[in-house]
Amino acid sequence: MRIGELSRRTGVPARMLRYYEEQGLLEPERAGNGYRLYGGAAVYRVQQIRGLLDSGLTTEIIRRILPFLDAGDIHLRPQCLTPELAELLQAEADRITARIDCLARNRDALLRYLSTVRG
Repeated sequence: MRIGELSRRTGVPARMLRYYEEQGLLEPERAGNGYRLYGGAAVYRVQQIRGLLDSGLTTEIIRRILPFLDAGDIHLRPQCLTPELAELLQAEADRITARIDCLARNRDALLRYLSTVRG
């Protein structure tokens, strides 16, 4: 399928799909006329990318773990976990934990405010 069809099927603008390609997240084939061609699996791959981006992961981390994704789960073989990748993933997990803590504090403050106002 061409980029417009992939965009339609995933709801991701073609411009964003080109960005994913620039970041090494998607690798389309090229037709003789230079048009991008995507296989059916690209729909699932774009959905994976969107989910990972929505969860707060950076494109750098996604690019590093994307080859190990299978059916939405991360299957990273131990021999592929370099010290550099382990450090990157730990830093990301720490960042997400800090974000969750901040969101929880904000939620609690809002709920206290609502309780007081409704009181």
